[in-house]
Amino acid sequence: MSPTMIDSVPLLSLCLIWPWLGVMLLAVIKNPQQAKRLTLLVAFIELLISLRVVQGFNPEFGGFQFLEDYVWIPGLNSHFQLGVDGISVLFLPMTAWVTIMALLASWNSVQHLSRFHLALLLMLESVTVGVFSALDLTLFFLFWELTLPPIFFLIGLWGIGAERRYAAMKYTLYMLFGGVPLLFAIILLALNHAQMTGGSIPQDLVFSLPVLLNTPIASESQGLIFWLLMLGFAVKAPLMPFHTWLPTAAMEAPTQITALLVGLKLGVYGILRFAIPLAPAAAMEHRWLLAIVGAVTLVYAGLIALQQTNLRRLLAYSSVSHVGLVLIGIASFTLSGLQGAVIQLLNFSIVASSLMLIAGMIQQRLGSTDLVHLSGLAKPMPRLTVLFFLFALSSIGVPPTNGFPAELLMLLGTVQSFPALSLVVLLTAVISAAYVLGFVRRGLFGPVVQQSVARLQDLRPRELGLLITPALLVLVLGVYPQWLLSEQEATLIVWLQRLQPSTTVQVAEVKPAANDDIPISNLPVLPYKINLQIAD
Repeated sequence: MSPTMIDSVPLLSLCLIWPWLGVMLLAVIKNPQQAKRLTLLVAFIELLISLRVVQGFNPEFGGFQFLEDYVWIPGLNSHFQLGVDGISVLFLPMTAWVTIMALLASWNSVQHLSRFHLALLLMLESVTVGVFSALDLTLFFLFWELTLPPIFFLIGLWGIGAERRYAAMKYTLYMLFGGVPLLFAIILLALNHAQMTGGSIPQDLVFSLPVLLNTPIASESQGLIFWLLMLGFAVKAPLMPFHTWLPTAAMEAPTQITALLVGLKLGVYGILRFAIPLAPAAAMEHRWLLAIVGAVTLVYAGLIALQQTNLRRLLAYSSVSHVGLVLIGIASFTLSGLQGAVIQLLNFSIVASSLMLIAGMIQQRLGSTDLVHLSGLAKPMPRLTVLFFLFALSSIGVPPTNGFPAELLMLLGTVQSFPALSLVVLLTAVISAAYVLGFVRRGLFGPVVQQSVARLQDLRPRELGLLITPALLVLVLGVYPQWLLSEQEATLIVWLQRLQPSTTVQVAEVKPAANDDIPISNLPVLPYKINLQIAD
């Protein structure tokens, strides 16, 4: 099949290939400063390419766009198939931006094997974009597993803790454990398609997500496939009880790498993209269990965060707690809950990564992020304090930050589907405010008791420039979140229709789609550009 592209340019393939071109150039550039400038240029161009994808995206079309389909492994009928929809399209520029932030944050801190470090960052950026854009399940699994080697080396070689190699090995073993059920689920899905169509193996195996979404699964197999997918994605999310690798990584890994781990939630994206849509009946049957797992994760991690005296560990547990809230929003299976969950996933890239990078800036200056060493930071570092406080307010959902619409929408979805859990969500919001504001009060606004704190330098121009953009996004998206909502609404309506086929769709306006070059014969969407409202 020939690729389907916008303006005859395969933008998604370009997003995947471009960082690797930078990696090859790094192999021939010997000067460390030139290598850093080249990597920064490659990362910025990657951001521009991903923004071109967002610019050409049609938010009123609920299916996959920018489709590319190339024969990859003919013997298994596996294709190099790429595409994005309203759920995934914004994660491309977010991946590029978080990579730029990680690169700038490590500009002067990485002294040995610097070119290898830069190459690993670009490799990780490419495979992460692949995770968000792959529509063939074997291709998705390939990108999913390829995230492991860069992170293993980035933690093990440049970690800031004494047990960095242990943290790297722990992360890798957890991810390998999660990959086993994912692979089994993918194989079962392909075998199920061959069985349902009366085909033979391996000629009629299919791994294409748009095709598998239209393939019925027997009820006894659907439950198994659903829980295999959930297990694999829960490890990387992370959800209870698979969360312990993240606090360990937060304490031992370079803070810019931890910022990538807390900012890009690939596991939660996998639940939203694959686990629930591919096994909708099982998801509907066990939605209450998903909500309970989310609530337990939300409360448990919040209570643990309340006891922390180290900023990096506190932020790690805060991230785990917010993942639990996102899972509750997804499990509500309401449009408002889903919209809040997707916005919150995007907020991780803006807020959680920025907070972790600020923790890294403190670590570089003081050699510690323990509360006992931080008292009085606001006096020598007022700019850092203002930005930290802004991101902290966003993390607890205070208006007019971008955390407010996300948490409000998820709360509305929870009230509609799980009224009892809405009280748990509100209680945890109070706990979240307690551990975040408590740390701000004691660590930033307390008296200066250490001479090392009194001599600290405030944010340098590079660090300030690094944090200004996400700070502006916090305010802009908090005041005007409608753009994010409109980008994802049509896709989430189609997503909900897979789980609720009896839902009535009221069509207010129907006209031909603007993207005439998008094939729709194999997609589980309507071939029209529509304005929809859901009515039970």
